[in-house]
Amino acid sequence: MRNCLTYEIRTRLAFVFAVFLSSIILAPPTSVIAADRPLQKINVAYSSISGNVSPLWITQDKGFFRKYGLDVQAILIESGTTTAQALVAGDISFASVAGPAAIQSNLRGADVVMIAGVINTLIFQLYTERGITRPDQFKGKAVAVTRFGSATDFAMRYALDKYGIDAAKDVSVLQLGNQPAQLAALEAGKVQGAMLSAPTSLRAKKMGFPMLADLQMLGLEYQHTSIATSRALIKSKPDLVRDFMRAYIEGIHYAKTHRKESMEVLAKYLRTDDKDVLDDTYESILLTLVPEKPYPTLKGVQIILRELGAKDAVARVERGDAAFEIRLSDLLDLPQEDVRIEPGDRVTLVSRPQTFSVLGAANHTEEITFPRGRLFLSEAVALAGGANAEQGDAAAVFVFRYVPQVNGVSEPVVYHFNMTKPDAFFLAQHFRMRDKDILYIGNARANQPSKLVQLLSQLFLPIATLRTVVP
Repeated sequence: MRNCLTYEIRTRLAFVFAVFLSSIILAPPTSVIAADRPLQKINVAYSSISGNVSPLWITQDKGFFRKYGLDVQAILIESGTTTAQALVAGDISFASVAGPAAIQSNLRGADVVMIAGVINTLIFQLYTERGITRPDQFKGKAVAVTRFGSATDFAMRYALDKYGIDAAKDVSVLQLGNQPAQLAALEAGKVQGAMLSAPTSLRAKKMGFPMLADLQMLGLEYQHTSIATSRALIKSKPDLVRDFMRAYIEGIHYAKTHRKESMEVLAKYLRTDDKDVLDDTYESILLTLVPEKPYPTLKGVQIILRELGAKDAVARVERGDAAFEIRLSDLLDLPQEDVRIEPGDRVTLVSRPQTFSVLGAANHTEEITFPRGRLFLSEAVALAGGANAEQGDAAAVFVFRYVPQVNGVSEPVVYHFNMTKPDAFFLAQHFRMRDKDILYIGNARANQPSKLVQLLSQLFLPIATLRTVVP
């Protein structure tokens, strides 16, 4: 059966960036130099303070954007989802963003496309606490990534899977926001492993942490970093997009041929004068990994699609007047639920992301898409930003869910977690979230979670069942 998802994304993403970048490289410039016209102000986002963003920094600081008539304001946004929203809203024009973030946004219907590939392979190293020398020693431990669904998240799960470790069962995966925070957690003993890249990886090496795996040595094609924009901008202002990419490509060439000047820019943005860190970042990323012609990798995109497809794909089987659906991720976890396909059956594979909603006194009250097929309560709370420090009550964490019964009727169930009790943290690592769950965090001002439980009982019982998981 043809993978419709892969075919569609190839037409929506691959064709756009391959043809567009070819037109930039081959077509004559629309103007000789932009000095005869006023500068056009645009905002450009980048998602991390790392060597992956160095072509953007050098292009800006060495005046190539101005050469092509662009006054660029570079903005740090440490969230691929927020970056995509900013692109669609027109708040930013371009973004240096991880490939998975751009592709996920596109699949969800956002007007986001990639027009260049900056890093086309995995560049991470897995660093561990002192004393860990074998992969099996990770079992029961905690490891760190920047964000769930990010390139570091994929790399961590990919590496653990190669070692025969189930990231969903054998370890706790924590999202810490950025790589310096991962290294700080490793140093403090809060995690036992972290997926790092230059320059943070070199700092970890200097601090004496052992490197268990170098994923770059695998040679896996992967769309790690890309330049993204919106299809609307390409259509409405094609000259702007071409000028941006011409400047960017010139910046790459300058970076590869002007070591001293480029390292001065790296020192400014990485906020370090450590020569070893700067040399390693320049040589391992700018000279080795950044292509002179930044075409994305179609194989790398397909790897991300396979990961996303397994997470979001739903198989619908129609047999006569009957029909049923099952998520492919559930089918992999529960092989006993598999069914034999018979002649005349109609099987449709569709992309249907799972989501949960966050309400109450959380730091982020919004609908959140599962970053992968299996998501646990501890991870969901982390995605929600945890309880608000001023308003949230950790003793009043609730999950609202409809649970199918044997008679085919779904029963509303409310699960109560008292996260002030240590047992709740261990349980939260194994309580699996379901599609359309509601995560609710009570308000600390009431300071009486027992009353909230009673209120929920009065509102929902006997219609709903209230299960206090950790009293």
